[in-house]
Amino acid sequence: MSDICQTGLDIGFASLSYAQIAFLGVVQGITELLPISSTAHMRVVPALLGWRDPGSAFSAAMQMAALAAVISYFWRDVSGVTRGSLAAVRQRDFDSPDFLLAVMIVLATIPICIAGLLLAPLLNACDSPLRGLSVIGYACLAMAALLALAERLCRHNRDISQMRLRDALIVGIAQVGALIPGVSRSGSTLTAAMFLNLRREEAARFSFLLGLPAIALAGLKELVVLWHAHIPAEAWSLLLVGLLVASLSAFAAIWGLMRFLERFSTWPFIIYRALLGIFLLVGVHQGLFA
Repeated sequence: MSDICQTGLDIGFASLSYAQIAFLGVVQGITELLPISSTAHMRVVPALLGWRDPGSAFSAAMQMAALAAVISYFWRDVSGVTRGSLAAVRQRDFDSPDFLLAVMIVLATIPICIAGLLLAPLLNACDSPLRGLSVIGYACLAMAALLALAERLCRHNRDISQMRLRDALIVGIAQVGALIPGVSRSGSTLTAAMFLNLRREEAARFSFLLGLPAIALAGLKELVVLWHAHIPAEAWSLLLVGLLVASLSAFAAIWGLMRFLERFSTWPFIIYRALLGIFLLVGVHQGLFA
């Protein structure tokens, strides 16, 4: 592609091949829903392989794959909350658990919507400083430390039905941190929910349900931006390939994570994030990455 940076929008993915996009789709799908930061991996993997950074626009558009996977996996929750909330409104039963959960999800989504709009020009800019590998490395280390504190200090004995609006707002504010590459949306919300003493699998469940509006809004917004940028037809076909591959990978990631957290702690993710952060910082210092 001749122009991979149109009107300040980074569409580096347009210079990659279908095989490269499919490979990155697998990486994106798996890491988007695990607490290890998809953005970090979408910067690290191309850097290690000598490929161009696909850009934040690609990562955001790929979130539609995560959206499809979360809705498919949690269809019973999504449909139940939707039907229950509508019924509660009709019956004016505002103490309904489904209605309260819907309100909590909407309330917790407001902070990232505001922050996302304010930071969009910086996040989507070509060569955005926020996508620097040093920034991602420090973010990985910080989140590893926070998740470790949540594991060691909290009791993990609450479920979603015991959450209050204040709890949801706290998790929603934590979700804003996901705008910083390397933090991870699922990682920040899972960590915050665990600090509120939710059981690990319940924290993950709320994290995924909370992510639905944010993922949908971010993905749709990015698709609209790409549409108005008049990117080439081949770029759209590359996106489609990435979305299909990422959807299947994301579903597998959810299935594995939920079963893992029912039996084990998050320490493997903590260790992995810490090692990834150290690797990135050392790699940048030693000039490992081009």
